[in-house]
Amino acid sequence: MTDPIDDALDPEAARFVARVRRLMVISGVTTLIAIAAVLGAIGYRVFRSEGSAGPPAEATALLPKGARIVSTAVADERIVVTVDVAGAIELHVFDARTLRRVGRLKFATEP
Repeated sequence: MTDPIDDALDPEAARFVARVRRLMVISGVTTLIAIAAVLGAIGYRVFRSEGSAGPPAEATALLPKGARIVSTAVADERIVVTVDVAGAIELHVFDARTLRRVGRLKFATEP
């Protein structure tokens, strides 16, 4: 099937139109590949995170005798518990997903 516009153009203009069409096809295919990659990444993240919740975690954290919890906070998938142990402040850091202790920071005064 021939295009009537191409028949009316001189050979140089017809080559130019063909080149522009080819560049448009390349651009369109590149755009479709990019959109498919973005949608694939979003779909992967949605379907992967859906099944990773698992059963709720349960844990019992033991505190030293006479200690009391001053405050708690959640930040960056961590649970931070501030504990007062005989006048000294400690921070106990737990992973929010597994409830395992990942760190402890003790504050003490200089002698």
